[in-house]
Amino acid sequence: MNIALILAGGIGSRMGLSTPKQYVEVTGKPVFAFCVDCFERHERIDKLQIVAETVWQETIARWAGDKLAGFTLPGENRQLSILNGLKDILQYASKSDKVIVHDAVRPLVTEKLISDCLEALEQHEGVLPVLPMKDTVYECRNGRITALLDRSRIMAGQAPEAFVLGKYYRANLALLPDKILSVNGSAEAAVLAGMDVAYISGEEENFKITTGADLERFKRLMEN
Repeated sequence: MNIALILAGGIGSRMGLSTPKQYVEVTGKPVFAFCVDCFERHERIDKLQIVAETVWQETIARWAGDKLAGFTLPGENRQLSILNGLKDILQYASKSDKVIVHDAVRPLVTEKLISDCLEALEQHEGVLPVLPMKDTVYECRNGRITALLDRSRIMAGQAPEAFVLGKYYRANLALLPDKILSVNGSAEAAVLAGMDVAYISGEEENFKITTGADLERFKRLMEN
């Protein structure tokens, strides 16, 4: 079984909006619903578990389909939200099943990228889509450039990220109680645990809505 764990619990503090960005409507549809629709349509996704505050769960349910298995309350940070979701998923899934973690604020995920993640996961314990760095990359400390990094070896990670459920759950438990608070990307927990994590090509259009400019970019794409 393949379960999509969709993270819709953020509050959008960096954008200063009264409504969290994943619930802002674009062309009459909330941002989160765009990726939910994609996972619902995908023939290899069996269930959706969605991390969201209680106040938004009814709204999500109106846009979700038959694959919605349930809701999970957010944790103190993104990775604890993931761990909460994994615990809930394990109530109905087996440790050998697969979980694919995605951000509700990446609305332009494609069925192809989901398929590529699941296909690569058949040979590995984790999969991460990445994009190559286009600009020269420097290490900076205390206001000064301290080193030039090898751009060919540095990649920018995206979501969705796919994992073997049981192994990934144990990887997150191993970071409790404190290390998990400093984890930023979903795959970080798997890498720290020594899991076999492969990377695949990401997609430029699969950007994350983080700033107001990102939201405006998404609106323009949907309106054209």
